[in-house]
Amino acid sequence: MFGSVTIEIAIGLIVIFILVSTICAVIREGIESILKTRAAYLEQGIRELLGSVTAKNLYEHPLIFGLFKGDYTESSGVRGKNMPSYIPSKNFARAIMDIAAKGADTDVRGEVSSTQKLTYSIRQNISNLKNPKIERVLLNALDMAQDDIDKTQANLENWYNSAMDRVSGWYKRSTQWIILIISLVVTIGLNIDSIKIMKYLSNDENARKLILEKAEKLDKNAQTEQSALSYEQAQKAMEELKLPIGWDKPSNYWSKSTDDTSTDWRRVMNSILGWLITAAAAMLGTPYWFDVLNKVMVIRSTVKPHEKSPEEGSQDR
Repeated sequence: MFGSVTIEIAIGLIVIFILVSTICAVIREGIESILKTRAAYLEQGIRELLGSVTAKNLYEHPLIFGLFKGDYTESSGVRGKNMPSYIPSKNFARAIMDIAAKGADTDVRGEVSSTQKLTYSIRQNISNLKNPKIERVLLNALDMAQDDIDKTQANLENWYNSAMDRVSGWYKRSTQWIILIISLVVTIGLNIDSIKIMKYLSNDENARKLILEKAEKLDKNAQTEQSALSYEQAQKAMEELKLPIGWDKPSNYWSKSTDDTSTDWRRVMNSILGWLITAAAAMLGTPYWFDVLNKVMVIRSTVKPHEKSPEEGSQDR
């Protein structure tokens, strides 16, 4: 069974992973606020779904146009400009049906007094969509709903949501790559070597006590739904832990001693491995490590009493 020292070292590493993950997540959100990649992926997904012409008509429809500022322009690359990062499925479905029934010209004011007239108008004017594939999807939605407009809308919403699941997959994969790059830059830039930190904690009881206090505070905050940390809080917490983080003398970081300044390649490889461990851990995200911290703290609470009161030997002779 693991001893309390081993568990304390593990808790120390988890705390570091939480802080690094927080810093990386804040940087990622900062990049997202500038590039608006969510909006770019959404717009590209809708263009693939509807075609360029229908997508343009959709974005310029009042039900969608009100979700963003400025005029619609096709996104290029991963920059979303002023496009919305989210379009509700209800708005999408209603806009598609309205374009089919009344055309893309928003100056046209058509009145439909009943759902029967609306479905009739959609069937008669469905070529307004200017996309045979989308026209067939809408006709199929009408047929499956037996011209019930509410069920037709629900069918279109389901179709849209299924397509957006694929877009979400694109965004998540790209985000993972971005987080990996950010975590590597942060880890190497701040010299957060997991192996070095583990060795330091194994030899310094005071350091373990200090990091346990921070872990207990983080765990308590997580249980009261106050686990969110700002960039400044994470950076300050990392400094307060007084762990071997950072570069004192980068040029001599791997030298063996003052007598022998040749590079020790084993130490170089250990540092690289330590960085990779930290970067890979940061990719898992802050919520994941808060969950792990809670579980390990529970394990520690069961180990400590056992070590303080070891089992007595048998009295049988």
